[in-house]
Amino acid sequence: MVERDQVRPLAPAADAPTSDDGEAALQLKKVRRKKLIRCCACIAALFIILAVVIIVLIFTVFRVKDPILKLNAVSLTNLDLIINGSIPTTGANISLIADVSVKNPNIASFKYRNTTTTLYYYGTEVGDARGPGGTAKARRTIQMNITVDVMTDRVLASPNLTADLTSGTLTMITYSRIGGRVNMLNIIKKHVTVMMNCTVTVNITSLAIQEQKCKHKVDL
Repeated sequence: MVERDQVRPLAPAADAPTSDDGEAALQLKKVRRKKLIRCCACIAALFIILAVVIIVLIFTVFRVKDPILKLNAVSLTNLDLIINGSIPTTGANISLIADVSVKNPNIASFKYRNTTTTLYYYGTEVGDARGPGGTAKARRTIQMNITVDVMTDRVLASPNLTADLTSGTLTMITYSRIGGRVNMLNIIKKHVTVMMNCTVTVNITSLAIQEQKCKHKVDL
């Protein structure tokens, strides 16, 4: 029995763990950890870049810009009723036609409701008109003609009419208002109201605009 125990072979030396194997496993863990850190850093950098791009787009391309309302021309019809400086009779029909344009500088369409235009003569409302709603496409300009029937009775009641007829000019104020909404990809929706106040002086003889001053205001 003693001889058999002495003859039994020993376990091969390769089966026993060595210090080299431990170092290799540790090195592999370090490599994997570095790769994971690099991967997380790349993902974080990607999210930061994406956030910066979105912020830049919101404040530049996707920023809602003010629609521009412009009075291009104004004409008065039936002014032939004023002959040789005489005051038109009560019930005479005089109309003001305003050529108005709406410019949409946004990358999204501007959908607006009914337009309203009010005409004043020395502080007194002498006419009112409403235009249909519509849509101004992205970075496009649309034009519309708004006809205002002038309330001649109120014009006749003004003490300034005789002086205007004598000077050959007629000065009136138009107030236009357009309210609508800018919709960008159903993500950014902004209600916009554009207002324009114009003082227009028309030459009675040539029916041309002698002077025009407009002020704009936008409520977001």
